[in-house]
Amino acid sequence: MTIIVTGAAGFIGANLVQALNARGEKNIIAVDDLRPADKYRNLADLDIIDYLDKDEFLEAFASGRLGKVKAVFHEGACSDTMETDGIFMMANNYRYSMDLLDICTEESVPFLYASSAATYGGSDTFVESREHEKPLNIYGYSKFLFDQVMRKRFAEKANTAQVVGFRYFNVYGPRESHKGRMASVAFHQYHQFKNHGVVKLFGEYGGYAAGEQSRDFVSVEDVVKVNLFFYDHPEKSGIFNLGSGKAQPFNDVAHTVVNSMRRIAGQSPASLSELVKQGLIEYIPFPDALRGKYQCFTQADQTKLRQAGYADAFLNVEQGVGRYIDWLSANADFLSQPSA
Repeated sequence: MTIIVTGAAGFIGANLVQALNARGEKNIIAVDDLRPADKYRNLADLDIIDYLDKDEFLEAFASGRLGKVKAVFHEGACSDTMETDGIFMMANNYRYSMDLLDICTEESVPFLYASSAATYGGSDTFVESREHEKPLNIYGYSKFLFDQVMRKRFAEKANTAQVVGFRYFNVYGPRESHKGRMASVAFHQYHQFKNHGVVKLFGEYGGYAAGEQSRDFVSVEDVVKVNLFFYDHPEKSGIFNLGSGKAQPFNDVAHTVVNSMRRIAGQSPASLSELVKQGLIEYIPFPDALRGKYQCFTQADQTKLRQAGYADAFLNVEQGVGRYIDWLSANADFLSQPSA
């Protein structure tokens, strides 16, 4: 039996393939759109049995040419929150997902898919409930609408196999280099400090002191672990937040990035205030273009996830970002420069 991973050359998809390989799973069909082509590097050290372009995949799957499928991890999507082409976004993220879900329903194949915390948008409550979902862009809406369809199908008991949606918060970690400006805060701060010797953060805004705007930063290690937990429990379905459950300020990320790089260089760690005093962390005025469009705080409510039985602790910023900086430093040639 085969496992299908869409978006397999992307960030979370490639990490899933790596984790499946570590379990001895090699019968993996990778699906993606290799534009830009450099994304192939995310798959080059992994084991798969076939690759299909996303435009040929649906027909091949529906026709039965892919054989017996054990599960589909649907990570493929346009995740650019600045994308303004609504026709493209809805076709790529919503309609494609609906077509894939229809095939999985017809074939009774478990379907585990990427939703997003962008479904909450302008909300200040991050609970998997309709009244808290206020998408602020077409990306968030494309994910929100698919989740709405899934809620209806859950209520109607219309699914023939497991269906799980994961609302990813601010994910960071290895194999995200191709994402360019959409890569994580930790990724960009690493390159800022490596290239310019300073990490720049937004100053005071939204009632938060300089650098104290906070997000739920979650390691891709934990994201993969949660995906595989549900894969191992096909009786569990639903839509779940996938974040660390703890908001931490951008200051914590910058502090960890700089001290991790100092450690690698053989230097001693320093406090946040010392790093600011030395000019290694700098605060810049909040951009006018982002006023009124910026989330100053996100934090996943983990109640549903814990009720589903997931009990493992999540890495905090100090742990997860520290590991990631070590990986970036050791893999400088692994497409680690931001795309133009």
